[in-house]
Amino acid sequence: MSGHVEALLLGSAQDGSVPQAGCRCATCEGARRNPDGRRMVACLALIDYQAGASWLIDATPDFPRQLDLLAAHAPGCPLAGIIITHAHIGHYTGLIHLGREVMGAAGMPLYVTEAMAGFLTANGPWSQLVALGNVALHKLVPGEPRELTPRLAITPVAAPHRAEFSDTMAILAQGQHRRLFYCPDIDRWEQWDRALPDVLHPGDIALLDGTFYSDDELPGRNMAEIPHPPVKETVALLAGSGLGAGFIHLNHSNPLLREGPELTWLTSQGHWAGREGMTWSL
Repeated sequence: MSGHVEALLLGSAQDGSVPQAGCRCATCEGARRNPDGRRMVACLALIDYQAGASWLIDATPDFPRQLDLLAAHAPGCPLAGIIITHAHIGHYTGLIHLGREVMGAAGMPLYVTEAMAGFLTANGPWSQLVALGNVALHKLVPGEPRELTPRLAITPVAAPHRAEFSDTMAILAQGQHRRLFYCPDIDRWEQWDRALPDVLHPGDIALLDGTFYSDDELPGRNMAEIPHPPVKETVALLAGSGLGAGFIHLNHSNPLLREGPELTWLTSQGHWAGREGMTWSL
């Protein structure tokens, strides 16, 4: 593995995971009965085997299990930092495990925007992590690359998404040979200041917001309150580009969580549904 840079998918579900608390839908009940149906919250690890280090994109409610899976996959590459995309519960609340009640981390680097740093510093219990030195905040500026090792760099990309507490980033990871674009949350692609097909290069790995397969998945819910681009629209947007994408951040209502015509169709279009354990060499 010397010199090898790798990405490892550690979670593929929306913030509530599968099964989701309090939900009695067929998907969640099936996942309670059969562990094969369970999904952890969207999370990606970046691993540099030569540096002997790894980084997580987001600290999810499944942080303990995901940290264990990362350690088992890359035992010589302990966690060297965490990149936080935004302040919604599935993406930062795992930070609680860095505090003195659990890991008692010492200066764990957190790569965050100015707005996210302000949120963590001004609000408990996160502010205690900063005050006690469990974490060290490293500011990211959208559009500016940040080198993690000589073989691995990340560039935060601003994404339009509900900004109740912070802004939102997608992450472009650049390895020695390939790029990976990780965007678990965006309101709508047309609200972005760029066109998705123009952002992706041939050979790139794209892991995109696939929260909902279609806009009619949650009867009785106002979808304007939880905007995400339906998978069918994203696939149409990529049509003719020759680019394949993996869909992550899947809500428990999403039919792509199980075998069926929707998953068959997605595969026929040259795309796939993300699943824990998938790896890509960068």
